[in-house]
Amino acid sequence: MLWDTHMHTHFSVDSEADSLEMIHASIRAGVDGICFTDHLDLLSLDSETDSLPLDLPAYFAELNGLKTQFQDTFPIQIGVEVGLQPFLQERLPEIVAGYPFDFVIGSSHMVNGEDPYYPEYFMGKIEDEAYREYFESILENLSLFDCFDVYGHLDYIVRYGPNKNQYYTYEKFADVLEEILRTLIQKGKGIELNTGGFKYGLGHPNPTEAILKRYRALGGEIITIGADAHTPMHTAYDFGKVPGILARCGFQYYTVFQQRKPRFYKL
Repeated sequence: MLWDTHMHTHFSVDSEADSLEMIHASIRAGVDGICFTDHLDLLSLDSETDSLPLDLPAYFAELNGLKTQFQDTFPIQIGVEVGLQPFLQERLPEIVAGYPFDFVIGSSHMVNGEDPYYPEYFMGKIEDEAYREYFESILENLSLFDCFDVYGHLDYIVRYGPNKNQYYTYEKFADVLEEILRTLIQKGKGIELNTGGFKYGLGHPNPTEAILKRYRALGGEIITIGADAHTPMHTAYDFGKVPGILARCGFQYYTVFQQRKPRFYKL
């Protein structure tokens, strides 16, 4: 089976999921292992650890306890999903370096201080222009950050656009997407196949198959898999589709990080 290496619990502001319930749901789903990746999205440069939106000492205490509980039966790893924004270029690496994460997802949840999750982000914007602005913000983040292992859900924005992915294609944004993929490969970073796109009704993963295929064609090899679950019922969501998608995109292996090092598993 596969590992689910993108999931959230009550430590994330947008989830109330119990960590133990997420483990049991993952075991029922038949995955080989999991990595918790709760959100760390800073909205300011406040340097006090106890004021971070993710309580990292409590996070590690709880998850290390569960790792011990399941150490002989089910592999559990501890990661984080960091929200990349240019003003955090010094603060985020300090935080990440201060904790023994197995895996760090770098994601774009904010664009120029606005969150595409909310409809207000798209007001007064042509949809394609809003999408391009998002992709260009990823390029800016890539020029500033190295404190992550894979870039999460590269086309996350299409989940929330007025027409979602109805008119969205790789070809429309091939110039900027190509530069993103080449930059990730040059930096030794990977991407993820995020099945949340199926949950959001897109009919495709995030990023879409065309991006996955192009990343592989350019020489990209690091590909992790995650359902982006915020509730137990969504762990390993639509994972049955994953091996076929990856194979059609040219992958023979998928990746799991341990102590920030990639391990490759044959599909």
